[in-house]
Amino acid sequence: MERVILHCDCNSFFASVETALNPALRGVPMAVCGSEADRHGIVLAKNELAKGFGVVTAETVREAKRKCPQLVTVPPHHGEYLKYSKAVNAIYARYTDQIEPFGIDESWLDVTGSYALFGSGLQIAERIRQEVKREIGITVSIGVSFNKIFAKLGSDYKKPDAITEITRENYKRIVFPLPVGSLLFIGERTAELLASCSIRTIGDLAGANPAFLVNHLGKHGEKIYLYANGKDEDPVVAPTHEDRPKSVGNGMTFRHDLQNAEDVRIGIEALSEEVAMRLRRLGMKCTTVSATLRDSALKSASRQTSLQDATDSSREIARTAYQLVMQLRKGRPAIRSLTVTAMNLVDAAEVTEQIGFFDTERQKRKEKESRLDRAMDGIREKYGYRSIGSGAFYGNDLGISDFGPEEKEESK
Repeated sequence: MERVILHCDCNSFFASVETALNPALRGVPMAVCGSEADRHGIVLAKNELAKGFGVVTAETVREAKRKCPQLVTVPPHHGEYLKYSKAVNAIYARYTDQIEPFGIDESWLDVTGSYALFGSGLQIAERIRQEVKREIGITVSIGVSFNKIFAKLGSDYKKPDAITEITRENYKRIVFPLPVGSLLFIGERTAELLASCSIRTIGDLAGANPAFLVNHLGKHGEKIYLYANGKDEDPVVAPTHEDRPKSVGNGMTFRHDLQNAEDVRIGIEALSEEVAMRLRRLGMKCTTVSATLRDSALKSASRQTSLQDATDSSREIARTAYQLVMQLRKGRPAIRSLTVTAMNLVDAAEVTEQIGFFDTERQKRKEKESRLDRAMDGIREKYGYRSIGSGAFYGNDLGISDFGPEEKEESK
């Protein structure tokens, strides 16, 4: 039996959730934006009315308001977005257990085995569309096709709140006239390269010589040729409990550039606390720490180092990251942003440590730090992430006191 794949895309997701939370935003051009005071003042999402004024994602709030002076801006509430994403995916799970998330607001569903219970792919898509709107208060656009790539094209084809079916009979009519950049996994540079070879539409790509594409793009050329011709055989892969991240990182742009070592230390400690907390929640430790800085000239540099022992200690990660940053900042102007990343993760339960005869003091220090970390975890689980932290985080003007994950998300 031919596969039936749906791609469900929540329309203007962040903006839609904000409108569901505050119906007064309905009917006005609005955008979810980062804080201008914290120098995160860019558009993260916008509703359809704002799109009509030409407002686009990633432009500055100032640029957006120049296009649309009446634009209403709201701050992001990431904990709510996560909650709504889970609620939407719970509706998908009524129809299949083969669900592959593609970001917080998109998912592929393989409903091939659901025909007998719920009807055709189009019928299932229509049921999902109505249930999400009625129960969650937001809309989805859904593509229905025989593979993942065309299902994704279908959800993009008509928005908002729409369903598009791409079949073996109609795909050439629908898909081939689309710009080649519409195809998943074709970025701007690849599209420019293809355009220089007079390949501007998906139809042009489908009719190209595959050997020519491989010569210019390597294996990726062969892959996108197959995609353009509807020969995507990739399965819908549902995540499992064994799926673990390869790294855990956290970054921040500060309210003002970091000029001295003390500000750098405070910034590093704030970032490292959340990284370490997330490691402990995952039951993992890191064996490598990486630090990245971006200076006031907007130039980036990074460095990483391996650790003597695997760790989930916020202080150990902070000490290591601080040393890396102090090496990186030599000869550079002030620091605009920092990122701390824990890498090469291992299962904490499988970590064994060889303790030397002269390591007792070091071991005592590690145990003390571990008890403190877990005590803080317990308080944050109960009262929220910002309920406890170093006094230095709250007595500065770097923006750290407002920094951290959404409390609702963290307290679950």
